[in-house]
Amino acid sequence: MGLDTGADDYLPKPFEPDELLARIRAILRRAGKETVVRDTIEAGGLTLDSRVREVRYRNQPLEITSVEFDILDRLMGSAGQVVSRDDLAVVLYQRESTPYERSLDVHISHLRKKLEVTGRSLIRTVRGIGYLFSP
Repeated sequence: MGLDTGADDYLPKPFEPDELLARIRAILRRAGKETVVRDTIEAGGLTLDSRVREVRYRNQPLEITSVEFDILDRLMGSAGQVVSRDDLAVVLYQRESTPYERSLDVHISHLRKKLEVTGRSLIRTVRGIGYLFSP
């Protein structure tokens, strides 16, 4: 019935997560919007594992919140490129940021403190634009 009403695919429970991801990639390929799904990102001794939503520095786990993980994932995925505040707000809140909104700044500040174990500042502010992950 779902397929008859317009669904592209159907996957009955229980299912394997790998099969779900393969079906999603196939639909995105057909739509011409294939994305690269990466499991881990490594930079400067810092490892971000998307499968288990874990961040490690030199194999030692770092305790970060879900929002901080999403910010770090976006920044590390665009390492060396400035990520705008609006881009981060869309990823985190599914909307653009407002001029007086400071919640993103607070999350970045907390994340910077937790990343101090690396001995250097990995997240730079690009005034008036956004943030830059620089390992």
